[in-house]
Amino acid sequence: MIPPADMTLDELRMALAPLLPRHAAFDSWSPQALAMAAGELGVPADRAALCFPGGQTDMIDAWFDSIDRAMLEAFPAERIETMKIRARIRELVLFRLTVAHPHREALRRALAILAMPQHVARAARLAWRSADRIWRLAGDTATDFNHYSKRAILTGVYGSTTFVFLDDDSDDLAETRAFLDRRIDDVMRFEKFKARWKGQGHLRPSLSRFLGRLRYPAV
Repeated sequence: MIPPADMTLDELRMALAPLLPRHAAFDSWSPQALAMAAGELGVPADRAALCFPGGQTDMIDAWFDSIDRAMLEAFPAERIETMKIRARIRELVLFRLTVAHPHREALRRALAILAMPQHVARAARLAWRSADRIWRLAGDTATDFNHYSKRAILTGVYGSTTFVFLDDDSDDLAETRAFLDRRIDDVMRFEKFKARWKGQGHLRPSLSRFLGRLRYPAV
């Protein structure tokens, strides 16, 4: 490992990211929390601050990104390939929540910050990024409308599951797991319905046929 003193700012940002939440739980996503994380690495607080010019939201962004990177490492291709698509999404979402589990208070504070009006656009980008990375790791290659609909639906599933997770004191996050399973079941039913609907194209109303009949009405 590169000594922290020799790291570039990008490398230092990556090294600091997973250390931040343990301090943010007590000091929120503040300069004090960043200084504590920097102290763990043995780097000056003012140098660590250069890694996060946007302050709180940059620190939160870096932590979320570190969870994404941990997810990529934990699910190599040979592991993902043994799972069905439903299991892939389920396990990837649960992995992210498991990583965040020791830092639920930090996550709660992070979501409160991202919910502020001035941060809503940033929050939406971070949620979309996570959903996109989950789908890509799960093997999705869609480039049409499905690319966007899958990520939009997963953003909703992940977001609602996260709020259950924040207050889940059950053994092994049983309530969170059950809630996630129900939401994924809903998505799977929708996908099956959508597939059947697409397969019945000849039965669906056609705008071009309708306009043609307006122009050339049957005698």
